[in-house]
Amino acid sequence: MVKALIDIDEHANRVLNIVKAKYNLKDKSQAINVMANRFEEEILEPQLRPEFIERMKKIEKEKTVSVKDFEKEFGLS
Repeated sequence: MVKALIDIDEHANRVLNIVKAKYNLKDKSQAINVMANRFEEEILEPQLRPEFIERMKKIEKEKTVSVKDFEKEFGLS
């Protein structure tokens, strides 16, 4: 576990206290961890858009080229 000494403003402190109370956490470190996990889920790894999934399904169905054909096509054999 990493330990950090941080400076936060009064508003951030209030938000941490609310998160701490809402999730019945022991300390503000746990509140920061909850917030970081939530941020990761919602911002850093957003759900794949349906259009992207459909595009990938179409690509998955496309015919592939064998290694032998690839080498022959590009003169590698």
